[in-house]
Amino acid sequence: MAGEIQTNEDRLRDDAVARQSRFVLLGCCATHLVTDGLSNAVYPLLPLIALDLQLSYTAVGSLRTALIASTSTLQIPAGYLADLVPETLLLGAGMLWMSLGFAALALAGGFWQLLLLITAAGIGGNVQHPVATAIVSKLYEAGGRGKAVSSLNFAGDLGKVILPSVAGVVAIAFGWRGAMLALGAIGVAASAGYALAIRRLRSDPGRREAASATKAKGWGVRRPLAFSLLTTIGIIDNSTRVGVMTFLPFLMTDKGLDAARVSFLLTLVFAFGAAGKLGCGFLADRFGNVGVIVITEAVTALAILSAIPVDPLLLIPVLAALGFVGNGTSSALYSAVAEMVHVHSRARGYGLFYTLTLGVGVLAPVLYGALADATGVTSSFVAMAAITLLTLPMALLMARSAEA
Repeated sequence: MAGEIQTNEDRLRDDAVARQSRFVLLGCCATHLVTDGLSNAVYPLLPLIALDLQLSYTAVGSLRTALIASTSTLQIPAGYLADLVPETLLLGAGMLWMSLGFAALALAGGFWQLLLLITAAGIGGNVQHPVATAIVSKLYEAGGRGKAVSSLNFAGDLGKVILPSVAGVVAIAFGWRGAMLALGAIGVAASAGYALAIRRLRSDPGRREAASATKAKGWGVRRPLAFSLLTTIGIIDNSTRVGVMTFLPFLMTDKGLDAARVSFLLTLVFAFGAAGKLGCGFLADRFGNVGVIVITEAVTALAILSAIPVDPLLLIPVLAALGFVGNGTSSALYSAVAEMVHVHSRARGYGLFYTLTLGVGVLAPVLYGALADATGVTSSFVAMAAITLLTLPMALLMARSAEA
């Protein structure tokens, strides 16, 4: 009888932990939706801002670069800050900072004010990726990490669809300043809801596993060679994705497609990309991260090469596959990071991984653009496919070094 009572108590305790894990995962997904949504909502507003403030294309490009740089270059400090501040609290603070920053953009009277404010607003976005992924990876340390991380990954893509659409609708009626205020208000409301929700937590779930762990030094990387290979794969994967999306419209235009068809096909790529981020996480739990990385990278290279000669009518299945695997690899990569970083240093490890993979990826459009200028856009796609194939032996070597 005592054993049955103990078993029931254990079952109830496990159910409570599982409910709290799902609750925290939902909160992390909400913050990802808002922060990624805000980062992308500015893009449809740029033409209106340029018209209102009489900005050149160079100035508009500077605004975009400033936002990308400010949301990614401080992820390593954000990972270290997570050692000092409760992770769930830090996550909410980052979202609130970014939301208030976007509301403040409505007050900008000229280019330099706008550049300063958009840079300041982006700083809050550095928290999301390393801290949220660290929290989720630790919550699902015992199993289901791939599905959880892919759900978090998918929420960001959902935000990239929702908030830019909201911004566009509001801007029609109230202009770009009204849209910025609306975006800020949405973010502040989400931050308030998040703050009320995390008050229900009995402890900071991001530290539950870490509390009993031995504190790791430095980055906390347990398998340096495997982590280096994984990071290199991540750099190539992100560079390929950025390069493909930058020059894919030019490839389609060369095939005789008009702007409407190009827009439709790009939307198709984004939609299947979001599905890939969700689906590949489930596949990683079932078949392992390395297996998913190898398959998706191989199919990515094949799809890139297939897009060059294929008839415009057959582009739909090719681009659907390219979107699914091209974006889906990231879910397996993010899940694999957790296997190579000490649990107590997870936020720092993710901060290092994201900074390197996203930071180097910024150079991809410039390098592939220079190649396209010299030899044509087709050669850039061949180069992207060839470089992507280099990840296959890296992934296999990574698996061996991780087992050693």
